[in-house]
Amino acid sequence: MPDAYRPDAFATAVVDWYHANRRDLPWRRDGFTPWGTLVSEFMLQQTPVARVIPRLEEWLTRWPTPADLAAVPPGEAVRTWQSLGYPRRALWLHAAAVAITERHGGVVPDDVEALLALPGIGDYTARAVSVFAYGARHPVVDTNVRRVIARAVDGQGEPAPPSARRDLAAMTALLPDDRPAAAAFNAGMMELGAIVCVARSPRCDACPLAATCAWRAAGYPAYAGPRKAVQKAYEGSDRQVRGRILAELRGSHIPVTAAELEDVWPDAEQRDRAVRGLVADGLAVAQEGGYTLP
Repeated sequence: MPDAYRPDAFATAVVDWYHANRRDLPWRRDGFTPWGTLVSEFMLQQTPVARVIPRLEEWLTRWPTPADLAAVPPGEAVRTWQSLGYPRRALWLHAAAVAITERHGGVVPDDVEALLALPGIGDYTARAVSVFAYGARHPVVDTNVRRVIARAVDGQGEPAPPSARRDLAAMTALLPDDRPAAAAFNAGMMELGAIVCVARSPRCDACPLAATCAWRAAGYPAYAGPRKAVQKAYEGSDRQVRGRILAELRGSHIPVTAAELEDVWPDAEQRDRAVRGLVADGLAVAQEGGYTLP
């Protein structure tokens, strides 16, 4: 690794920048609980920060501990999730709360393996909770981190499709040994990718890595490597139909009839397919008279 990319110099630049420029977000404040960190990580998956903050505050006011959430039906989690998208996350979070209450006495575990054993928690979320809630030293890699490394270290305008082995190794090579510095570096890399080294129109003039960025030094070459598959348009998709049906179920405390759902979406085949999918995913329950939340 060239001198410009010595892990200590790279990390110091990011950590110093982070401490001076980080946004004031609820999950970064002193006293924020491990449960709050877990909830925020679930909500932040593919959802903008601005939409998460009010829902997170509402959620933690209503269910300040895993036991509080575990004590209500899973449908209440789905109802409160509202417009955050990907509502199966609400079911997984409820299932995780039940498991934490039953297996860990209501305390979110700090160990990555124990976190991975909880329902709905993957490698990223397990590492993020262990690092940001408990200060453990692990690499945490999201889309923003991958983009910063691709540009600053690899000289590529975009990251290649995700690879856990490659991505974690690349982040580990830069991670400070000191645990507080490692946690700050993880957060700093995410913040840098979120507000400076953005996908379009990066703000290189404000970047702490600009002087040594391999992509910038190469003249910002266009990316020609493999790309992650692009998700199909939302408008007119089954996802849109599912969302509309769920909105009807959230707004009712009695079964919504099949006849009422006809007004939600005109295409009967697509509507029925969406209903079957919601039932199969546990997001809707067929009852006499119609459908309800679980």
